Amino acid sequence: MPEDVKLIILKDKSILEKSDGSSETFEEGKNSKQAKARIKQVKDALSEGFLKELIQNIQKSPAVDTSIEPEQAAKIKALVDSVTSEVGRALIGITTMQLCIKAICPEQSIRLHKGGAGGGSNFSWKEGISMRTLDKSHITPVLREYDLLRLNADGFMMTRSLAENYPYSKLYKAALRGGKSEWLEIVEDLESGELEPLAGLKHLIVLLINRSNNFIQLSNDCISKTDIYLETNPSPEAIFSLINDFIDNSEYSARAFEIAIHAAYQAVDEKGYVEGFLKPISQMRSANKKHGNIGDIEILETMEGMLINEAWDAKYGKPNLREELEELSEKLQHHPECRVAGFITNSSPTQSDEIQRRIDELEEMYDCSIKIWSFADWFEKEIKEFLEDDYNDFGPLWLRALVESLCQHRRDKAPIDEPCEHWIKSLLVVFEN
Repeated sequence: MPEDVKLIILKDKSILEKSDGSSETFEEGKNSKQAKARIKQVKDALSEGFLKELIQNIQKSPAVDTSIEPEQAAKIKALVDSVTSEVGRALIGITTMQLCIKAICPEQSIRLHKGGAGGGSNFSWKEGISMRTLDKSHITPVLREYDLLRLNADGFMMTRSLAENYPYSKLYKAALRGGKSEWLEIVEDLESGELEPLAGLKHLIVLLINRSNNFIQLSNDCISKTDIYLETNPSPEAIFSLINDFIDNSEYSARAFEIAIHAAYQAVDEKGYVEGFLKPISQMRSANKKHGNIGDIEILETMEGMLINEAWDAKYGKPNLREELEELSEKLQHHPECRVAGFITNSSPTQSDEIQRRIDELEEMYDCSIKIWSFADWFEKEIKEFLEDDYNDFGPLWLRALVESLCQHRRDKAPIDEPCEHWIKSLLVVFEN
């Protein structure tokens, strides 16, 4: 924390002086006319089901866009990971509320957690909002209803340490157990505009869904069913068929396909056949030039480096890859080190003289082997022939990697930040059939 950041407390106001020379002034007193209008906007939206509808929409489909900048995602994840049975829940609750407030009314400060008529012993900021009222009526009941956070029915704002008469900033001195530093950094990012509130809220809700008690029970059931299935010694071909059925019968099959292919390379890596370092799966919609990616699955030269030896893109429902070849050409300009770049389609890919000519041109131009396989051909040519004597061990490793990835047990290799409940249910249906 820079030493030149100061919070000056005066009789009727507080002044937060920042390291960049700017400052914020927070006047005490009854709510201003503008504050009342903002408070009404927030209360009306929450009363009409803003948070409920957002949670329901996320639960209905894993296709929700949870993409935010990695640095912001890391802060939110660290905050969620700090929660135990004893500490951290109040900070999740207040972060949820602050994200809601900013998403509904960006002009409302989330530093000022008290607001009202003021007077007497009732402290209030002129531009503040009564977070205790919002919490008790609209935040804690919803988080409890959807089993996202176990909170006392009275609400997290009953925590005395969140009720000090100081604005929330990195200088907030109250003792708070859990991810206090992460929470206050998120507050700063929301106030500065570095974190888009609705995207941040979606990201937080997904993480809470993926660690709810219901999700844990569902995951345990899926892992148990996997164990039972593998005790029957299924062949690699049978496991391929099961995974293929799972992909085709899942909601948002395109992403399920990406995850399944990445899980396959996790299994190949476990057998020691990966020459390099398997990069953790990229987030949905991030395999593009902006993020420096070539494909959904990438094998890097070094663990922390950016040099890509091999890359594969999973393409579901798109057999004609003419446009994708042009996109690959642009990506390879930034990665001349890449030696293998491939596409895997769920059905037979379009094969034409034009596409083959373009592949030949790109291979000569970039000294890179470019492959286009159907899922079945990839399994036969890239996996079966490549693994040779270890082929029979591959199937169980692949299935376990897929199941454990979806159950959030492989966050180091598969940090999947979409709600995985639907995919796990789809796997359970396939096991039962």
